[in-house]
Amino acid sequence: MGEPLLEARDLVKTYGSVEALRGASFTAYAGEVVALIGDNGAGKSTLVKCLSGVEQPDSGSVLLDGEPVRLDSPTAARALGVETVYQDLAVAPDLDPAANLFLGRELRKPGPLGWFGVLDDKEMRRRAAESFRDLGVSLQSVDVPIGALSGGQRQSVAVARSVVWASRLVFMDEPTAALGVVQRERVLDVVRRVRDQGMAVVLISHNMPEVLAVSDRVEVLRLGRRVARFTTARTTVEELVGAMTGALSQEGA
Repeated sequence: MGEPLLEARDLVKTYGSVEALRGASFTAYAGEVVALIGDNGAGKSTLVKCLSGVEQPDSGSVLLDGEPVRLDSPTAARALGVETVYQDLAVAPDLDPAANLFLGRELRKPGPLGWFGVLDDKEMRRRAAESFRDLGVSLQSVDVPIGALSGGQRQSVAVARSVVWASRLVFMDEPTAALGVVQRERVLDVVRRVRDQGMAVVLISHNMPEVLAVSDRVEVLRLGRRVARFTTARTTVEELVGAMTGALSQEGA
């Protein structure tokens, strides 16, 4: 598959006496959806935090395009083209979809008005509508607060926001949690579109049928280490569950 876009090697992270990561490794390639799975306490959230700049590992290394990088903040990760969609979405419910898309990156009007901090709402809405259209995100309205949209639409906006600003990789933490069947499929379609644009997508999920439906590869964590890797087309739910529980271990496969 060539050189990984993002690679973690032997990451260790402790919180007092708790070892969250015990030499965890992980790889993600451009143009793929790789699922990161594991039981509760396996270290998934801690690994993602270390790879998105929220936390720093105690030891180990992170490489981007084969070069060591230091992700000492989410800002540093974003500067390298890495974005994260968190499970709680982190959206502003009182703002409309366009304002959420540009939250923290607002555009100002050109000229003197911009010097005084006047925002260019028209341009932000135009660019937002274009981004939503390119990703196949269908919204009831772009003028209503995002809190008034359906769960699937809010999730799609959160995904779109990360995708618009990412250039290399997007982490998605349980992006379809608490969604209905139709809403879930819409979000997964956005995930596929992101992959098809050439980006790497890391999907963290407990939903095994969903993992098999949308991912290209699966990496399994157990007790703070990677214990198995699978090509999705050649695996089953039973194998994935076996790796998560310890009944099967095939690290290096």
